[in-house]
Amino acid sequence: MNEQTNAQSTLRIVAWRIIPFVCLLYVLNILDRANVGFARLAMQDDLGLSKAAFDLGYGMFYLGYLLFEVPSNLLMQRFGARRWMARIMITWGLVSAATMFASDIWTFYALRILLGIAEAGFFPGIILYLSYWFPDRQRAKMTAFFMLAIGLSNVLGNPISGWIMDHFNGMNGWHGWQWLFLLEGLPTALVGITVLFYLQDSPQDARWLRDDQRRWLIDHLAEEDRVRRETHGPDRWQAMFQPRVWLLIAIYFTVAVGTNAGGAYFPTLIKQQYQQTTNLQIGLLTALPHLCAIIAMALIGISSDRTGERRWHLAGSALLAAMGWALVAWGPSPLVAMVGLCLAQSGMMSMLPVFWTLPSVFLSGVAAAGGIALINSVANIGGFFGASILGLMGLWSIAIILLAGSILTCLVIRNSAPSTSSPTF
Repeated sequence: MNEQTNAQSTLRIVAWRIIPFVCLLYVLNILDRANVGFARLAMQDDLGLSKAAFDLGYGMFYLGYLLFEVPSNLLMQRFGARRWMARIMITWGLVSAATMFASDIWTFYALRILLGIAEAGFFPGIILYLSYWFPDRQRAKMTAFFMLAIGLSNVLGNPISGWIMDHFNGMNGWHGWQWLFLLEGLPTALVGITVLFYLQDSPQDARWLRDDQRRWLIDHLAEEDRVRRETHGPDRWQAMFQPRVWLLIAIYFTVAVGTNAGGAYFPTLIKQQYQQTTNLQIGLLTALPHLCAIIAMALIGISSDRTGERRWHLAGSALLAAMGWALVAWGPSPLVAMVGLCLAQSGMMSMLPVFWTLPSVFLSGVAAAGGIALINSVANIGGFFGASILGLMGLWSIAIILLAGSILTCLVIRNSAPSTSSPTF
């Protein structure tokens, strides 16, 4: 078997072994983080909260998330991905289920902060973990496949959430939203236990690869890391504070505002357009933008890897998202508003796999672990304010913010195609 064929078969085996499983983990992650946006259809009134108070509670998640994101990613390097990811999933699943016991504004806020603390480090940890297994030229495609979980979670989760709230309401004296948190939180903790037995920390531990496949992957990734260190400097934690890291933070801030505003308000916006609908029907309608996003994200990620082009794929996706939000704001009819939601979600989700290839182009080792977490945590301040921005300033504000992200990308990010070639499959 020649080297090219061996490389292709190795990457194919790694992809099928890792991507479906981490995709499942992310499906559960998105479901447990965002189901409060669906629960608000009844939870807000049951707890006697104003719209502004509930929006603030939605954003409280990011207080704990921001504070513990960087330490969590650094601890993953110390304890290993397998143990640390299992810990994250088990604790966030239990806290998510415990949200059923929210009884007033303060317990709601406290549980949202605890959920952020428990979940901190999961997403940047997975992004870092993928860099342990996939060369640069495969990273956007693999990240896109992993992040299809966002769309899948909403395509599947919203109808399920609506069904739970309609059919379990009143059972055992509990509200439908209480059953929602319980039935969607506990499975996450159970799946977290399986992480201990399924994931490996690095290719060195991958006994499911042949010796020659494992050796090729280790050597290829080591060579990429050597080139990265020579080009962009040694592996020092101070590297994560260089200006281009903060540029990425600014760009990611815009998409964090948009995605979290969408997560908080999509069910409500659709309810306003289609008022004579059940929770299950709202869930089915809410799934449509996410289904469109699944297709768009996969196509953009594959295109970006195939061409090696990053800047225009990222900027174009941001522009598409801005146009979508503008259509929702204009919204002369329910159909136009729904088209706008589909475009907005497709654009925002398509930004993500391309964006997350950029930090590992110039960061490695401890700097990569800290830098990826720093970008995700600081930029997600936008997540803290996303729902409140939409609630207070309206839909046009989200369109303008994403337009700014597109302009910023065009002006200041040069193309970041990997300099080393590697086989595709």
